[in-house]
Amino acid sequence: MSDQQVDQGRRTWVAISCGMGAVGGVAVAIPFVGSIQPSERARAAGAAVEADIGALQPGEKLTVEWRGKPVWIVRRTPEQLAQLPRLDPQLADPNSLRKQDELTPEYARNGWRARKPEYLVVVGICTHLGCSPSDKFKPGPQPSLPDDWEGGFLCPCHGSTFDMAGRVFKNKPAPDNLEVPPYMFLSDTRVLIGEDKKA
Repeated sequence: MSDQQVDQGRRTWVAISCGMGAVGGVAVAIPFVGSIQPSERARAAGAAVEADIGALQPGEKLTVEWRGKPVWIVRRTPEQLAQLPRLDPQLADPNSLRKQDELTPEYARNGWRARKPEYLVVVGICTHLGCSPSDKFKPGPQPSLPDDWEGGFLCPCHGSTFDMAGRVFKNKPAPDNLEVPPYMFLSDTRVLIGEDKKA
């Protein structure tokens, strides 16, 4: 057997060994890389959520889940919108100036706390201890509410009240208004919660 034949055989085995080593390295790397990427559940938890509001009638509320939180979309009536400015003196933060970067995006720092006056979009969690307030849209005297109640939300746990813009009334346990999440309208009937890139 010649030296050339031995070298050729050795080269073949070296090439095969290198190839197998590379395949083995890739086989080990794929699960490792996969393990450091966020899971489908984690990606979904932070993903934006699209809501269809086409069937939502004035005075009704739709609840969707975003990042494990309830997000309320309320289609306010003209009467509900008209009473908002009259409530300013009774509210703790009528212009959403406290914690504005955390709780109220710039496009919602207005009298309606919304992009479009008709639609309120807020996280349905009380800013006191994380309870979920109840709808109290009907105006007038009711248990646990003042006689001049104009409509809004009541947190039954500790009695915090919020108006139809999610603004907290004075002298209540909740320190801040309800959070307005990032959101944008994709059309007249579709809202995307969790993104506001077109803001």
